[in-house]
Amino acid sequence: MGWSGNLVRKLAMVIFMSAVAAGIQSCGIYSFTGTSIQFDVKTVTINYFDYLAMKVNPSLSNQITEALQEKFLKLTKLEQVDMDGDLEISGAVTGYDVKATAVTASEQAATNRLTVTVKISFTNRKYPEDDLPDKSFSAYADFDAMQPLDAVEASLCEEIVEQLCEDIFNATVARW
Repeated sequence: MGWSGNLVRKLAMVIFMSAVAAGIQSCGIYSFTGTSIQFDVKTVTINYFDYLAMKVNPSLSNQITEALQEKFLKLTKLEQVDMDGDLEISGAVTGYDVKATAVTASEQAATNRLTVTVKISFTNRKYPEDDLPDKSFSAYADFDAMQPLDAVEASLCEEIVEQLCEDIFNATVARW
């Protein structure tokens, strides 16, 4: 078989790999970012997250909304629209709590935990079977109880928002 046989095998492999890649792409539901978005879903609406928690953090709603929009912008090809997107996410911050998680021998808090809870509603106008009505997500970050919350709140919230957005993204379009 020699030289021409190798060339034929390589050419056959290239054609096969191209066909597989084209087949995966034409299905429209798989991507290399881990999303499962149907080919005919083109737009997403991410509404501003309301703030309903008892303890107030005035910037948290905005942080979550912007971080989620950024995640969809980076990891999908969906066009973000202000209303009536093929996909729509609405949400609210429903919990913002600090609790002691570790106590010293003298019964004082050694570690505190900031927990943020959000409730979302995900609507898929093209494939309603994928809807997620009223799903809650929580994320937390621990910090030394000797530090006041005000001193660490910004960095903790950044970490928590990142985790919440990852969880929401995975539940809505990656379906993990």
